[in-house]
Amino acid sequence: MLLPYPFAGPFDYSAPPELDLAPGDIVLVPLNRRQEIGVVWDASSGPSVTSSKLKPVSARLDAPAMTEPLRRLIDWIAGYTLTPPGLVLAMALRVNALSPPAPVPGWQAGPIPDAARLTPQRKRVLAVLGHRVLPGAELAKLADVGGSVIRGMANAGLLVEAPVPIGAPFGTPDPAYLHPELSPAQAAVAADLTQAVAARSFTVTLLDGVTGSGKTEVYLEAVAACLRAGRQALILLPEIALSAQFLARFERRFGVLPAVWHSDLASRTRRMTWRAVADGQAQVVVGARSALFLPFPDLGLVIVDEEHETAFKQEDGVVYHARDMAVVRARLSSAPAVLVSATPSLESLANVEAGRYRHVQLAARHGGAKLPAVQLVDLRESQPARGKFLSPKLIEAVRETLERGEQAMLFLNRRGYAPLTLCRACGHRLACPNCTAWLVEHRARRQLTCHHCGHTEPIPNACPVCKAEGTMAPIGPGVERITEEAALVFPEARRLVMASDTMPGPLAAAEAAREIEARLVDLIIGTQIVAKGWHFPHLTLVGVVDADLGLAGGDLRAAERTVQLLHQVAGRAGRAEAPGRVLLQTAAPDHPVMQALAAADLAAFYARESEARRPGNWPPYGRLAALIVSAESQAEADACAQALGRAAPHGDGVLVLGPAPAPLAILRGRHRRRLLLKTRRDIAVQPLLQRWLAQVPVPRGARVDVDVDPVSFL
Repeated sequence: MLLPYPFAGPFDYSAPPELDLAPGDIVLVPLNRRQEIGVVWDASSGPSVTSSKLKPVSARLDAPAMTEPLRRLIDWIAGYTLTPPGLVLAMALRVNALSPPAPVPGWQAGPIPDAARLTPQRKRVLAVLGHRVLPGAELAKLADVGGSVIRGMANAGLLVEAPVPIGAPFGTPDPAYLHPELSPAQAAVAADLTQAVAARSFTVTLLDGVTGSGKTEVYLEAVAACLRAGRQALILLPEIALSAQFLARFERRFGVLPAVWHSDLASRTRRMTWRAVADGQAQVVVGARSALFLPFPDLGLVIVDEEHETAFKQEDGVVYHARDMAVVRARLSSAPAVLVSATPSLESLANVEAGRYRHVQLAARHGGAKLPAVQLVDLRESQPARGKFLSPKLIEAVRETLERGEQAMLFLNRRGYAPLTLCRACGHRLACPNCTAWLVEHRARRQLTCHHCGHTEPIPNACPVCKAEGTMAPIGPGVERITEEAALVFPEARRLVMASDTMPGPLAAAEAAREIEARLVDLIIGTQIVAKGWHFPHLTLVGVVDADLGLAGGDLRAAERTVQLLHQVAGRAGRAEAPGRVLLQTAAPDHPVMQALAAADLAAFYARESEARRPGNWPPYGRLAALIVSAESQAEADACAQALGRAAPHGDGVLVLGPAPAPLAILRGRHRRRLLLKTRRDIAVQPLLQRWLAQVPVPRGARVDVDVDPVSFL
């Protein structure tokens, strides 16, 4: 029996014959003095326990059994990430969804005696109700009567209480609802994907197409094939804000909206969606990475859109990469997986090179639209005014665009007003008390915020160190500061800020998209949220305020991420008839990243990046695993990290770097140290890690987190 807690493995219980239990059944079992929910797991390889010592299972719950592919996925993720399997189970076992939604009370018409007094209001109620069952509030609203009328009819026996029938929570997508007009290139790729679905076997296809090439319309044809085969489809998006325009596209193609799964859903909606997936009523699910753990009974297609996005990596709790686990889920379900991107990850391209993934490409934009022209603005030659951040060339380009009645975008991947606040008198910098990070000024709400732990404090009037007043100065730009500058330079432009601070959820994102499409906005100012998947036909100019921002630091993937992000944001321009233009403000125009973007030659960049990583066995041509040691005291963190360093594995093709302070050496009040295991591609890191960790006892106040295949080095 596997329980959703960090135990090393399943527990043994006796199974009363009358329960007729099978693997996957969801049950109640005693644990200490509590009753806990667990899942009947497959045969245990541990030592057997005599039946007389086993506690019996208390009850089997009336809930859909967990399918074998999902149980195998849980075991696979637990083994790959070195996570207790119960913690992985907890992500799949939605306790609040196990029982069906409570019935909603309503009213139906009762017998009407000949002597009944039927006022005009009562007649309206009965006419509206007919043979249906409706909730009281809805019935009163439809009949335009007060609640007292409903209560009076109930007291007179004219209305009788009854549960409101629970209908299908989601419509049935119709694969023949609308046949899109595909170009010959799109039709060829769509045919390839639909054949993979029809084969009902596991394959992985990298769908690589330039921005605006119609990748979404193509893979929706694979979804249509999956629906015709009577199987379910899962579409993963990296940011749920992307769902706004995607859902509209889906509805145009299939006539109904899909099921949606993300953390912002209300509890009742989550319960209803979980049950609908388990019952097979939700045929297509669009969701964030947690949708991987939904109880699909017959998953026939898995799509990962924007597969290169690091948002697919979960960094807290169970540390896993949803793109890679989506491939595993597809394999366990005998279903094809499709990875989609205009800027594929180097990992996926290496899998194509090795023959593990198939590769299909869309090299041109759909409908005759052209890729935007990219121009580098050398900030050493076209310098912004003192204290400003928009160069004369960028200002002129935005002004010309707005005068033509077209839309422009200013992009800066930094939230808030300024990333740093310091005292001009003594040089003191305002830092987070819980993390080794500067506090970000958010001027609109008069706060300083740590974006790592959430600490906030008001902006001080005086320096907390030297007490000088009026000396605290913001250093550097965030989107709020760029918005302020844009208001001065383009006072007539209607502006909209698109950032996670201003668009906290999919509803806000949908409203922003509606305003842009309706041309109620002239100038969009945004962070990375604007770079992904949006289609704004009248947007013709993109200006990147600081193209060099992502290149700072020693991150292994800094260049790759910068190319991907800037190419994606550049791809928002010129997606319709009017040609697009992109201006990248940079102080390093000769950098290979800038040259690749200006020449629109991503293939050459990827080739150069691959050759730089291959000799040192850096991913994707080698394996990495990180150990992150954390403790409340620096001494504890150092002692534990040094003990791990002394026990580090060695051998041919194995190298351990560290221990060293993490870039965020203090996070949420805990001191952090890192060790990095690097191996050749053909060496499995999990056995090495297990033997290594088994040699070092971890003190009570310390913790060691394992990150296999890290994408972040903070």
